[in-house]
Amino acid sequence: MAARMSDPFRNGGRDEQPMGTGSGRHRACGRSGCILEPMTHRTALLAVLILWPLLADAQGRARRPTFEAGVEVVRLSVSVTDGKNRYVTDLSEDDFGVFEDGVRQELALFSREELPISLVLLMDCSASMDDNLAAAQSAAVHFIRTLRREDLAQVVQFNERMAILQDFTADQDALETAIQRIRASGATGLYNALYITLRQFGGRAEGRTLRRRAIVLLSDGEDTASLVSDDQVLELARRKEIPIYAISLRPDRTQDRERMAHHEAAYFINALARNTGGQSYFPGALSELDAVYGRIAEELRTQYTLGYVPLNQRRHGKWRQIVVRTPSRHNLYVRHKIGYYEARALRVSAAH
Repeated sequence: MAARMSDPFRNGGRDEQPMGTGSGRHRACGRSGCILEPMTHRTALLAVLILWPLLADAQGRARRPTFEAGVEVVRLSVSVTDGKNRYVTDLSEDDFGVFEDGVRQELALFSREELPISLVLLMDCSASMDDNLAAAQSAAVHFIRTLRREDLAQVVQFNERMAILQDFTADQDALETAIQRIRASGATGLYNALYITLRQFGGRAEGRTLRRRAIVLLSDGEDTASLVSDDQVLELARRKEIPIYAISLRPDRTQDRERMAHHEAAYFINALARNTGGQSYFPGALSELDAVYGRIAEELRTQYTLGYVPLNQRRHGKWRQIVVRTPSRHNLYVRHKIGYYEARALRVSAAH
């Protein structure tokens, strides 16, 4: 069993509350108490199939999927590109093979539908961003303008502190105003900002509508002011399962790019994106920022949604590795989160 990660930001030392007994689990009781176990694979699969309507409405559009609490579904946002780095959008369910710990899984969910987006725009406002800030703000505003009316975004700035400049909204004018309010000063608390954002965004209820979530990060340097470590951030990112698209601006001077700290920061950015199914970008010039943000917007619009109920019904909190392949279509590159932590069976005292 994996050890619990120390959390310097935990509220008063209280853990997150476990799921209640009315959540689709059943009790297995003995002398020492009861264990809340997940529903069986067959029951969960049936529930998923019922809750993923494929019937079209009067306009011929597919209904958005909704989920009931307690259904144990592993959901994947999958990006597929060809040899020329173009997004491939014509694949069918039969073109995909999903494997968990080497065992092929039966797909219960498949969609090519453009889901509404919920994202955090996380922008570095440390003093080192001063010369680059105007270009970064302009590119971020252009990115916000690609959102549709059903999409939600939050604007967050960080230096040694983190501040939410605009909470989640579909109001593009409000989002643009928040971006233009960013001013450069202070040190770089990158790990703190990511850690807090993952905890807050990862715990945010989205209601019954399925949304494609993402964190879009822009930073220009290595962390200099955080309380948490890079390993703690990576571990939390794996647990929260939110794709992170990380844009790292390169230092202008060659000697700065050759520093060990710069290479370590680049390694962290790459690991963060790879673990969560996002992407890392290292533009060579500020003029490339618009294209990078445009690429992220295009990816969020062209992803596939896959889902399955794991054949392995053990619940010990262990890491499970996921591999998605396209066996019928060769020379395609498939990107997704690389795994997840299985849920734990919850032990409770027997009622008297």
